[in-house]
Amino acid sequence: MSILAACTAPVAIVGAGCPSPVRRTSSTSLRGVPLSSVQHRANDVRRTMVASSAVGIALGAIRGADRALMVKSKAVTARRASVVTRASADAAAPAPSPAPVEKSAFKKFSSAFSTLFPVWTVMSAVVGIKAPATFSFMQANMYTLCLATLMLSMGITLTLDDFKRVFSKPDVIGIGFLACYVMMPLTAMLVGNMVGLSGPMLAGLILVGSINGGQASNLCAYIARGDVALSVLMTTATTIGCIFMTPLICKFCLGAIVDVDAIGMAISTIQVVLLPIVLGVTLNKYVPKACRAVEPACPIIGVLMTIILVGASVATCAEPILNAGLKLQFAAFLLHAIGGAVGYWVMRALGYEETVCRTTAIETSMKSSAFGFLLATLHFPEFLVRVPSAVSVVWMAVLGSSMAVFWRMIPVKKDRETA
Repeated sequence: MSILAACTAPVAIVGAGCPSPVRRTSSTSLRGVPLSSVQHRANDVRRTMVASSAVGIALGAIRGADRALMVKSKAVTARRASVVTRASADAAAPAPSPAPVEKSAFKKFSSAFSTLFPVWTVMSAVVGIKAPATFSFMQANMYTLCLATLMLSMGITLTLDDFKRVFSKPDVIGIGFLACYVMMPLTAMLVGNMVGLSGPMLAGLILVGSINGGQASNLCAYIARGDVALSVLMTTATTIGCIFMTPLICKFCLGAIVDVDAIGMAISTIQVVLLPIVLGVTLNKYVPKACRAVEPACPIIGVLMTIILVGASVATCAEPILNAGLKLQFAAFLLHAIGGAVGYWVMRALGYEETVCRTTAIETSMKSSAFGFLLATLHFPEFLVRVPSAVSVVWMAVLGSSMAVFWRMIPVKKDRETA
């Protein structure tokens, strides 16, 4: 029974054996306490309990919200730390290299055609010996045109900055220049006398030793994993030097053996070498987009011109080459082999890195024999002077390509930057 029911119900107190009458308690009081006061207290208790419950619920909600905020704050902090870590890693890591651009079909053909340059050279030489009439269209002016076209194909890839860069490596360029115009002519003279070549043959071998580096050396340097830029610079330096060095060497070394038209040789060198290069550089400066568009065809043009020059040179001297015997073959082989060996080991002894040694060896060994054949045709009255240049064309290509293929199979250890 509830307190309120107890307070309102009538209570009879019967005393056992008590004579007094039963007394009824008033409905408005309980043991002297007014009913209204009891009801007020009950309401106060009820309100207190409700308020306490509400406060508890509010505190619980606040605590839950606080925990949620703490969890979210930790997540944000962790996310920021992750972003900072990734940013630091990205900053420390090297920038990703751009995706390689796929070569066009024509560029692939140009690369493959140029790589087979030694094969084309040997095939052209064989055709020149077996079927000399194949190259009967080649006259003296055609040699000049082919060589000028070959030099133009090189000049169109060069800029004025390339010529300025020649002087940024004076030591390597100077050593290559001396090897081309001092060591090689002396080697030709010593080898020719050693094997007992006749006067005109000896003059022709010295002429081969005193001309500039061949343009095919750039391709061979690429195959050999050498320094292609250095190869181009060395070829350019010796090509420019050919304007005055070749006539001087021929005049001093061959004047007593064969009559030499030094002025005519200088004029031919300017026509074949200087003017095409100047024209190519000028075109590259003023119409660079057009030059870039035709640049993939330059290796093909250069190889084709060289093939024609090799075949024509051999065809003109096919019978003397066959009749010259092993003396001239051995002398031409020794000239190019010694040049390559000395060029490589001298640079090794001076402490240059492998790519520089390979490039110098190729540049020293490979000569512009077709240009030597042209000079011999134009300025030497003796027919036999042309023969060593024709033989040299073949040995230059064979030895140059052999060095390139051999070194391509050997990885390059880069100890330090190119000197």
